[in-house]
Amino acid sequence: TEIIHSANNAHPSIVRRGGGARAIRVNQIKADVSSGAPEFLILHLYVETLEAMGANIINTMMEAIIPLIEELSGGQALMGILSNYATECLATATGRIPAAALATKNWSGEEVRDRIILASHAATVDPYRAVTHNKGIMNGIDAVVLATGNDWRAIAAGIHAFASRSGQYRSLTTWSKGENGDLVGELTVPLPVGTVGGSISFHPGAKIAHELLGYPSADTLESIIVSVGLAQNFSAIRALVTDGIQRGHMALHSRSLAISAGAKGEEILAVSEKLNQSKNMNLAIAKEILEDLRRA
Repeated sequence: TEIIHSANNAHPSIVRRGGGARAIRVNQIKADVSSGAPEFLILHLYVETLEAMGANIINTMMEAIIPLIEELSGGQALMGILSNYATECLATATGRIPAAALATKNWSGEEVRDRIILASHAATVDPYRAVTHNKGIMNGIDAVVLATGNDWRAIAAGIHAFASRSGQYRSLTTWSKGENGDLVGELTVPLPVGTVGGSISFHPGAKIAHELLGYPSADTLESIIVSVGLAQNFSAIRALVTDGIQRGHMALHSRSLAISAGAKGEEILAVSEKLNQSKNMNLAIAKEILEDLRRA
């Protein structure tokens, strides 16, 4: 109680708004002979930071309680710092897709569903697949975190640690067959993000992103971010187990080449389509196609 009281006294404004330090946990870690690390006494302070990501709040509290911790323990503190592994701040998204909606020209909806589920299992048991699987999830999560002025490096570090919580690096998503045959997906990740503080209040890009999202609360922003991650994972796996990822990648590449060649407006799509049909795909070919198109 005294430690929590001392922490809250260090940052009374968050307490007045309904947040603040809530609990502590002490973890005694034995010496590790293999690495030569000595014994450590680790104290975790759990803080409700409300709409802020909370790094400055937590760091202020941690440094403030060091003298008290040293007095109570009779030891010397090494440091006081937040952890980006926010296991008490988890966000979950779930989604259901009817099997019929998954059908392609070459695959039935049930076949696509079952292949997505198999791909999910592969990423659970094989770390080599899991890394790329989760990288695809982070393609979506990182983008929203960065756009909204949050610390994408901190979020990424915490999420990848969460993927290893079993002792093996695994898939962050699970895909399964629902009781009615639907494809059911779920993603849970730690997401300590904020809607105030840091660059969020003054960075023009961050301010526009929050406006576009309807000025969400921190909880709502977490929901948006984890949902984007799940959607990103679905689209990637669906492409992988049906047409293959290169078809989409090459379509993007052809549009990039068209733009690099000088195509404008509707010319971009026209050049891109011609490139996709071409035996070779490079900038020189794109320029030839664009010149022919403009002469026509």
